[in-house]
Amino acid sequence: MGEEASCNTVTVMEADTNAKPQPLMPQQAKENGRAPAAAEPVAEAAEAAVPDPRLQGISDAIRVVPHFPKEGIMFNDITTLLLRPGVFKDAVDLFVERYRGMRIDAVAGIEARGFIFGPAIALALGAKFIPLRKPRKLPGEVISEKYVLEYGTDCLQMHVGAIEAAERVIIVDDLVATGGTLGAAIRLLERAGADVVECACLIGLPKFKNFYKLNGKPVYVLVESRESD
Repeated sequence: MGEEASCNTVTVMEADTNAKPQPLMPQQAKENGRAPAAAEPVAEAAEAAVPDPRLQGISDAIRVVPHFPKEGIMFNDITTLLLRPGVFKDAVDLFVERYRGMRIDAVAGIEARGFIFGPAIALALGAKFIPLRKPRKLPGEVISEKYVLEYGTDCLQMHVGAIEAAERVIIVDDLVATGGTLGAAIRLLERAGADVVECACLIGLPKFKNFYKLNGKPVYVLVESRESD
């Protein structure tokens, strides 16, 4: 669930990878290094000043539960969003709109909430869905990647042969906090030869709101986590 057993919060910490967010300039992402026309920065600024109204609906639909699963933790609960089909669809649509046309071959979802959004995104993109699961959940031959938590270790596994060399993949989860689980997913897929394009999360800390990198890969989130209702 979420980043790890209790990592759908902003207080659980992992001994993370060497990731240090490094912002990409939005104009660089859009222009791919080409010099824009003189009028374009003004147009882009005007566009950026008008946020997509669907984002506010998504943020409002996420319930914040204080002191769950333990004292001091503010839990971002997405089950309330799932009870609102229109908002749920908006979330999926925003991801699909972002990745359509990017030649995505596969969508990898992290257990367990990545399984909620990932398959819908994959179907809309015409891509395959790859579940990244906790140990002893997948039958057959698997490839594993361990990662370090504050109080121990955890592991993600993927079926051998699920991804082919050079296939373009996005990684989907519901929340990114410290990035340890996403970092493990990136390493797992890259060991299998995948080209990880981006990590996509519904909720992120403010530092992940725009174009930041984790293990050299961009992290894209729709809304910032909220500490209280």
